Amino acid sequence: MALKPDRVEHLTDLSYFMNETAERGIIVTHLSAGSGAAMDDSNATVQVANNTGELPAGLLLNDVVNLDLTRQHLNFHQDEVQQGGKVLLLRRGTVVTDQVTAGQTIVAGAAAHFTTNGVLTTGTAGHSAQVGRFLSDYDPDGYVKVEINIV
Repeated sequence: MALKPDRVEHLTDLSYFMNETAERGIIVTHLSAGSGAAMDDSNATVQVANNTGELPAGLLLNDVVNLDLTRQHLNFHQDEVQQGGKVLLLRRGTVVTDQVTAGQTIVAGAAAHFTTNGVLTTGTAGHSAQVGRFLSDYDPDGYVKVEINIV
């Protein structure tokens, strides 16, 4: 589980496809090959961040899985999406996530950046531009509250 259910969604985006598997709660970036402008344009794709210079598209709100759909169905209660399908991205809002770089000290109010795996971090050296700010430190389960604001 990468996101707890207590979240506030101010702005979400459902116009991008994702062609790789990923766990919800990470930051995804625009695919460098370009993105389509139409709602169902297959060129509008996002990917797990793999370069610190990439531009963030949003925080992934679905688990992207690769299942044999002739043998089993997607778990809609877990917000699973089949690889290659449309994903829901959070552009502005508040989430409680455990997708944070391990071993970091989180301070409420600190700037939130993302690493090359899409997980959140407090550091700026070798990481991305700011995608939000932390609103708490770790809870007993290892989750933090973070405000996402990707403009």
